[in-house]
Amino acid sequence: MQTVLTNARLILENEVVTGTVSFDESGITAVDQGNSSLPGAIDAGGDYVAPGLVEMHTDNMEKHFMPRPKVFWPNGLAAALVHDAQMAAAGVTTVYDAVCAGTPFSAKDYRKDIFADVMKALAEGKRENLFRIDHRIHMRCELTSPELLADIAPYQDDALVQLVSLMDHTPGQRQWRNIEHLKTYAVGNGKTEQEFEEDVVMRQKEGAANVGRNWQAVVEIFRNRGIPLATHDDTTPEHVEEGIASGAVISEFPTTVEAAQAAKAHGLATVAGAPNVVRGGSHSGGVSVSELAEKGLLDGLSSDYVPASLLQAVVKLHADHGIALPDAMGMVTWKIADILGLQDRGHLKPGLRADLVRFKVLGPTPVLSAVWSQGMRAF
Repeated sequence: MQTVLTNARLILENEVVTGTVSFDESGITAVDQGNSSLPGAIDAGGDYVAPGLVEMHTDNMEKHFMPRPKVFWPNGLAAALVHDAQMAAAGVTTVYDAVCAGTPFSAKDYRKDIFADVMKALAEGKRENLFRIDHRIHMRCELTSPELLADIAPYQDDALVQLVSLMDHTPGQRQWRNIEHLKTYAVGNGKTEQEFEEDVVMRQKEGAANVGRNWQAVVEIFRNRGIPLATHDDTTPEHVEEGIASGAVISEFPTTVEAAQAAKAHGLATVAGAPNVVRGGSHSGGVSVSELAEKGLLDGLSSDYVPASLLQAVVKLHADHGIALPDAMGMVTWKIADILGLQDRGHLKPGLRADLVRFKVLGPTPVLSAVWSQGMRAF
């Protein structure tokens, strides 16, 4: 059934125009400047209409599988469906659910406990066509884990796995180069200070050996499938060079200006956290993402742990940091789609998937009124 939105501010790649967009389940059928008088056309009242958001790294699923420390939700599919609805309500129409394989802790860690359940729930929801939006899997490979290769073995040919990142969370390295920041994070997630100190000793002891063994093995497993590779928390130019040598195409969450500069200089796409933009800085001592955007070192944004942060970050980058609205919107739509090789979405263009979001802005707050995924209302 054809939907026509008119009197809308259409956010295109290089401009914002008042116009009309028409679409159905087969895709976007027309994008025109000016208003339509067609019967049944919906007056958008000057609201923005943009492509549906493309999210390449969100940990949001984990919150529903473990809503409190050491509380594991017994119904994985129900947890996945609530996550799906929350992503749709944030304007996301394509999500790469970040599923952590391996654990940065030698001791028992909740991500290892929920890993198989998350994978099963996503597969079931996709198979039964239960999701409102398009779900794919971003396999986060924790290279410090002694059992990583055994953990990923059952899923290395899984068609849902379409992005892989290489992570090293050894205390004193990359994101956790400042161990006090790691301590705040760990204690806030239920560990005692004594447990934290014991973890640090063990992880520093095992980290280098496990990373050295796992890095190349993971690269070979997934590169043979042509899956995009990302490095994570690059801190130095040397980290970027390691990623390039392994065939990485994305530097995800660079923690310093120097790392982002090196990534851009070598042709890697840079993606960083939208919560960092909204909060005005990093929770773990990393670089300001807004600063990266102002310096022209940022290609895309990820909601990481707050789905609603994507549109909020777009609004803030535009209003407070001088980033043109089409450029800021591109960081959560077409730029991410292009980075991931999704040629059928991310743009308001005839012939592409009818993934759209309609919203207005009240001060710093984007207010969504509708989301369509493949032409169907998702929110």
